[in-house]
Amino acid sequence: MRQWLDQRQRRWPVTTNPYLLINQQTATETGPVSTFWTKKALRGHAATLERLRRDRQLEEALTHGGDPLHLAAVFGIDAKTAIRYATTARQLLEPAAEHHDISANPGQKPSNRIDHP
Repeated sequence: MRQWLDQRQRRWPVTTNPYLLINQQTATETGPVSTFWTKKALRGHAATLERLRRDRQLEEALTHGGDPLHLAAVFGIDAKTAIRYATTARQLLEPAAEHHDISANPGQKPSNRIDHP
């Protein structure tokens, strides 16, 4: 995934296409790649569309502190799914907040953001 994101950024640094997967044709547009292109691009890789979708939703939930309304708006998912992802994100964020050292800045609130390498 990291390699793809790096390649995407190098190849199309100014694209306005919001989709994770883009190609030469869709980089200059705002629509998704075709299902055929996606299946061909993912063939032979461990990633599946479902795994990529879930990964993006969880990453978004972690980034925004587990807000189900935000997830529903961004991904167009139903309330139950948004709540499930938000709950998972909050559970992952809680241990990080518990171990956050605030002794250096006692007035500073713990951050809910987890930075991934």
